Amino acid sequence: MDILAQITQIVTLFGYWGIAFLMLLENVIPPIPSELIMPLAGFAVARGDMEMGWVIVSGTVGSVLGGLVWYYIGKFLGLNRICNLADRYGKWLGISSKEVLGTQKWFSQRGGYWAIGLGRLVPGVRTYISVPAGVTSMPLGNFLLYSTLGSVVWITLLTLAGFWLGESYDRVSAVLGPLSKLVIALIVAGLVGRLLYQWWQRSRPST
Repeated sequence: MDILAQITQIVTLFGYWGIAFLMLLENVIPPIPSELIMPLAGFAVARGDMEMGWVIVSGTVGSVLGGLVWYYIGKFLGLNRICNLADRYGKWLGISSKEVLGTQKWFSQRGGYWAIGLGRLVPGVRTYISVPAGVTSMPLGNFLLYSTLGSVVWITLLTLAGFWLGESYDRVSAVLGPLSKLVIALIVAGLVGRLLYQWWQRSRPST
């Protein structure tokens, strides 16, 4: 049985609970794709088998709970342990403890909050964006707020896409691919802009 058939069976048998469970797994054990789960639910809404509001709520709950798992993994490992791992295995991973510390410093500032929300819109990134939030001990309330906002947007887009595409809901990933690239571009632009601003502040002559 392929993954689409398994997802369909779980959603058919368990309804909203099945959607929440699958979205939790999607955030913990990739590559279970949200681009199949939520559009399938949107198609079920189009057929009159489910209600749009409850589909979005159940998908969001599962997504945020899955993000919490990675948040606490980052919090449990801690910055020092991750830096040690980066120093030991960084040459294979392409990362150093200096880069980890730089990320920690940036993420501890206000910019880390919107990164959580935008990161939830990017496949691949959305699963692990919670880790630095845990490492930097981002306040749980802030993490939940921004993670929920990003998850609601992503899940609503996927559900509506499945609703509009109907039986072609499995093509949603191709439709939303350009959106993911746009979000990545916004994140990169924000990071570059912040670095340039900090460089400009440092280079200004002191008065």
